[in-house]
Amino acid sequence: MAEIIFTKDAPAAVGPYSQAIKTGNTVYCSGQIPLVPETGALLEGDIKQQTKRCFENIEAVLKAAGGSLDNIVKTTVFLINMSDFAEVNEMYAECLGDNKPARSCVAVAELPKGAQIEIEVLAVL
Repeated sequence: MAEIIFTKDAPAAVGPYSQAIKTGNTVYCSGQIPLVPETGALLEGDIKQQTKRCFENIEAVLKAAGGSLDNIVKTTVFLINMSDFAEVNEMYAECLGDNKPARSCVAVAELPKGAQIEIEVLAVL
């Protein structure tokens, strides 16, 4: 049976979906944009700061599910501007350390709330 994962330490969903769903030892995390959990406002800052905020939100959701960033096995990164790729890559590597999950990165026309980046992950606990 699937378990809905929710934590106040990550932004509430901005639509009719869950922060994550856990089934067995697999956690399917919804995409995280750089929202500040306490305010629900989009983090202002450069793309590195926004990338870090996405991972902080993901980390909070995974913690609520009983895991950590080390449990991530697949990521999908959505960027408004592919010219941000190098800077995102730097912060991505810093946030994940030695964990190097499989990854896709795609350019998109628009993201919720005017975000410049969104990251979704799949984790196995």
